[in-house]
Amino acid sequence: MRFLRQSMIGVFLAAVSLGLLVYAAYVVQSAVQARLSDDAPAPPPRERVFAVHLERAEARTITPVMETFGEISSRRTLELRAAVAGRVTALHENFEDAGRVTQGEVLVRIDPSEMQAAVDRLSADLADAEAEIRDARRARDLAGAEQTAAEHQVSLREKAYNRQLDLAGRGVGSTAAVETAELQAAAARATVLARRQDVARAEARVDQAATRLLRQRIALTEARRTLADTAIEAPFSGTLSDTSVVEGRLVSANERLADLIDPNDLEVSFQVSTAQYARLLNPEGGLIDTRVLARLDVAGVDAQATGSLSRVSAGAGDGQTGRRVFARLTHASGFRPGDFVTLEIEEQPLPDVISLPASALGSDSTVLVNGEDNRLEVLAVTLLRRQGDQVLVRGEGLEGRDVVTTRTPLLGPGVSIRVLRQEAVVSAGVPDMLELSEERRARLVAFVKGTEHMPAETKERVLAQLAEREVPAQMVARIESRMGG
Repeated sequence: MRFLRQSMIGVFLAAVSLGLLVYAAYVVQSAVQARLSDDAPAPPPRERVFAVHLERAEARTITPVMETFGEISSRRTLELRAAVAGRVTALHENFEDAGRVTQGEVLVRIDPSEMQAAVDRLSADLADAEAEIRDARRARDLAGAEQTAAEHQVSLREKAYNRQLDLAGRGVGSTAAVETAELQAAAARATVLARRQDVARAEARVDQAATRLLRQRIALTEARRTLADTAIEAPFSGTLSDTSVVEGRLVSANERLADLIDPNDLEVSFQVSTAQYARLLNPEGGLIDTRVLARLDVAGVDAQATGSLSRVSAGAGDGQTGRRVFARLTHASGFRPGDFVTLEIEEQPLPDVISLPASALGSDSTVLVNGEDNRLEVLAVTLLRRQGDQVLVRGEGLEGRDVVTTRTPLLGPGVSIRVLRQEAVVSAGVPDMLELSEERRARLVAFVKGTEHMPAETKERVLAQLAEREVPAQMVARIESRMGG
């Protein structure tokens, strides 16, 4: 009994210990879950401050520059055509593609044998016509003299007739003598009529001879002009292009032989929108007198030419919109017809405008400015022009305010900012210079000398710059980019 009692007490104590242990685990687990389920106390909220760049808005008068692209063409381009048919007997020594010729030089000469024979034949016909008119005039003069003699004969016959009438009235003469005198006077008058007809025929012959002489002179002039057309001269100094004949070849009338282009009298044509064209007009409706700058990037060197607006096309063109404008260029060294160039056209100055970075303008035509306590405000502006990375705007109350130069979706009215002022930096306009090694300089010079499409004037200028101790870094970078290095 004692063993059983002690065993029961042991089991009871073990059960109590196990229960306490389970309860203790439950209490610990409940405490941990309660701890985890409790919300952590949030820290006090703090406003976010954004760092932005600001730029002071200053109103001034700015001349906008319109940028576009255009094609160079020659103001004087002539198709050389054969005026007569024949065999080419002589060509100018420079009659080839890209050959330079001077005004008045004979470019092509066609065999003039047939034309010279025609001139000689018509010269002889002209001499015959001149002799004919001289003979007709002499015949007219003789006919006139005969008419005068016949009229004098009529006067004498009429006097004889009147004398016979007087004698017959006094009973001295006879009736037969009177009739004979009357018949002789009538015959003399008939002779006068015949002589007048001879004079009329002589005058008609003179007129016909004069007409024939005029026709012969016209024919001779045409023949001489045809003979002169066998020698094709250069009407102006220029460069030949698309030559298509050789000496000894037979050419037909009006056959195209070559093109003559004046490379020094150049113009550039470019297409602009209607809105851009309106900005190039003066109050009278004509084109403004403004400066046009044409740039051509040739092997790392910008070839430039200046000019002015000259005219505008009458229509927009098939399938085109806007207007085609032409500008005449001056001092266009290195340019050739067919080049595509970049154009910068100065517009009329705009007073009281503000230049800002393009990133400062929102899609709703607003800008963000710094207000009180460094908080952003919104101002509406009017966009006038876009100039590369800049915009020209006007806005009420904008002048003198600090404008956010770069807008992001996080920025808006009322946002607190920290100012990072961005002052305008004015470039000195002088390119960075490099001192080249002899090996690098030699490679650049060899590449420039081997460039065939570069104009001679530009090539000389580039080589002269490469010969200096310091060379513009921009030019070196452009040449090496074309070298593939």
